[in-house]
Amino acid sequence: MPTINLKPNERIDQLTTNDVKIIQSRDVFSYSVDAVLLSRFPNIPKRGQIVDLCAGNGAVGLFASVSTNANIIAIEIQERLADMAQRSVQLNELEQQVRVINADLNKSLDYLKPSSTDLVFCNPPYFKLDEMSRVNESEHYLLARHELATNLDDICRISQQLLKTNGHLAMVHRPERFFEIIETMKQYNLVPKRIQFVYPKADKDANILLIDAIKDGKPGGEKFLPPLILHKADGSYTDEVHQIYYG
Repeated sequence: MPTINLKPNERIDQLTTNDVKIIQSRDVFSYSVDAVLLSRFPNIPKRGQIVDLCAGNGAVGLFASVSTNANIIAIEIQERLADMAQRSVQLNELEQQVRVINADLNKSLDYLKPSSTDLVFCNPPYFKLDEMSRVNESEHYLLARHELATNLDDICRISQQLLKTNGHLAMVHRPERFFEIIETMKQYNLVPKRIQFVYPKADKDANILLIDAIKDGKPGGEKFLPPLILHKADGSYTDEVHQIYYG
């Protein structure tokens, strides 16, 4: 394993099922179950190009790398997170497969050709910006959680431009914005096809939404996958989630 210099307050976390190592820090937004589930949700192309928008510290693209030979481009606006992602690429010896770009996703086409991408991942900011958004939040968390630097419209527009016809956009988001997400996708000829709601426990409301849309897809044929329950009543992982994390 290459020697990578960790900066103050950084640590290395590892997903047991695929041995991918991710540099994380409490000072900035770290990956969570959202990223793990998103990286496994779509059918990942074996070749071609995958783009991870709002990549953070690169977790989604790095987790997906074990399932494909496709080139993976991670685009992240925050310099510190992009640097962590780049060092994680080096840590996992994936320099020949994964590229990190520190840029606003609206600049994606300055680096990538239109209609060049087979799959776009996106784990975007979930919350609209309002007068309470800045309370007790560092700049890193504010950008990661709130639609300050980007929003649903930007994400769908850029994804539509990047994707080939029949390419896929796979997104993780919040269930309370489900109908808004559907409408925004359709404005950009992104047709939702696979949808799954994720629940913290069987008796709780869904708190995660996974959605896979196809560029220029034919209307109809939507699939609502079985609900995914994260935890048993005692707080331990359900068997399905334990398998995802530990194999």
